[in-house]
Amino acid sequence: MTKSRSRSFDRHLLDGLGVLSAVVKAGSFVRAGELLGLTQSAVSRAVARVEHRVGVRLFRRTARAISLTDEGRRFYASVEPHLAAVEDAMLEADSASTRVRGRLRVNVDAGIGQFILTPRIQPFLAQHPDLSVEIDVRDRMGDLVQEGYDVAVRFGLPKPSALKARVLLRTRVVTCAAPSYIARHGAPRHPRDVEKHQCVMMREPATGSHFAWEFVRGKTTIPVNATGQLMVNASAPLLEACIGGQGIAQLIELYARAPLAEGRLVQVLPEWADETYPLYAYHHSSRFVSAKVRTFLDYVVALTRDAG
Repeated sequence: MTKSRSRSFDRHLLDGLGVLSAVVKAGSFVRAGELLGLTQSAVSRAVARVEHRVGVRLFRRTARAISLTDEGRRFYASVEPHLAAVEDAMLEADSASTRVRGRLRVNVDAGIGQFILTPRIQPFLAQHPDLSVEIDVRDRMGDLVQEGYDVAVRFGLPKPSALKARVLLRTRVVTCAAPSYIARHGAPRHPRDVEKHQCVMMREPATGSHFAWEFVRGKTTIPVNATGQLMVNASAPLLEACIGGQGIAQLIELYARAPLAEGRLVQVLPEWADETYPLYAYHHSSRFVSAKVRTFLDYVVALTRDAG
């Protein structure tokens, strides 16, 4: 009986999990206490109770900073979506309204932030006036749990993790140049001809070198040794340099569509444009997804479907 009673649910544990979540999001015991109206020692005791109950150390503590341990990261990844769902349930129970509320932190790459999400976020925010959205542009996704993000929307194949990944669309990779560049240098007739041209390169964050170029037609893939004087690290300068006539660039069609339609860019080797690049949405893996995350994901799905 004693053992069963020691493992039964208690309200202090739920309170402690709320304090744990505040510490992770605030990045320190002091700031978490300020947000919760608690002293630093009260926050520390609450976290210590949770650590004692689950039997693992959740935080590394130094004089300057705190960070989740590996066990703490896994534990928080498991409980955080449930806490968000409890918060949503309490908010909905407190009001007859089912409005989405709170703060939503979104992790995006630069192209999605500039070309897709921020230009079209106003209708979503207007529909949910009690929700605030923080869009954070990052060259790498990083650790969503450790850094307190609710959702990420990013291009590229997902890496193995505990996150839930959902493919939103697959957009083509198109090779483009400005009409002024074509007038000066002519257009390549074959993928290998690109090696003789000035190309605008895009740096890959993981390696520091440029993304490899290849041309795909059906089941045939031809890699090419593209070179150029200019390398950039984001989609916007890549697009603008290409429009400015610096050289040939390989662009995500989602970003190049408007300049192509307006005649500021022309597509070269269009018959060699079967390569696609996937866009994924990521969130914490759980059967219980908070209302704000669920609503935002629905909006992004509709947004990318229209854009794609």
